[in-house]
Amino acid sequence: MPSAATYVKAITAGAALCIGGPALVWYVTPTEEEIFKKYNPDLQKRALATRDQRQQEFDSFVMQLREASKSDKPIWAVQKEMDKKRAEESAQRMRDEQAELTAEAERRRAEIRSSAK
Repeated sequence: MPSAATYVKAITAGAALCIGGPALVWYVTPTEEEIFKKYNPDLQKRALATRDQRQQEFDSFVMQLREASKSDKPIWAVQKEMDKKRAEESAQRMRDEQAELTAEAERRRAEIRSSAK
C-alpha cells in the first residue's frame, strides 16, 4: 500500500505539470508587439498598411458567424448556404455588368453607324 508521502509526491508533481506547463508556455510566448518589432521594415510597413483591411475582414467574418449562429441548423450548413447565396449574387452582378457593357457597345456601334452616313 502506498504511503502518504507517495500521494503527496504524486499530487505535487501533478500540480507542477498542470500549473507549471501553461505558465512556462505563457512566459516564453512573445507578444504581438515583440513579433512585430522583429519584422524587417518592409514587412512592418506592409502590415501597418493592411491592418484596417484585415480588421474589417475579421469583423465581417465574425458578423457572418453571428448571423449563422442564429439559425437552428449547424453553422457549417448555414455558412455553405450563405456562400452559395453570395456566389449567386456575384454571378448576377457580373451578368448585369456584362449586359451594361454589351448595351454600351451596341449604343456606340449605332452612334458610329449614324455618324458615318
